[in-house]
Amino acid sequence: MKIEPLLAELNRLRQDLDADPTDIEWLALHHAFCFISYKTAEFQKYVDEQAAVGAFDAFEGEG
Repeated sequence: MKIEPLLAELNRLRQDLDADPTDIEWLALHHAFCFISYKTAEFQKYVDEQAAVGAFDAFEGEG
């Protein structure tokens, strides 16, 4: 699995909310998205490891 669909979904969720620094939901999504976006190689490695144990099989129609 590539990380782009996961990042796109995090970004979509983040943009569905008003950018409100007092809202914990927006803060969590915003900072998770930003951090993961800066650490794409590490995130891809994590996703690859999770894919190897079947974490995305249901999503990808293999489960």
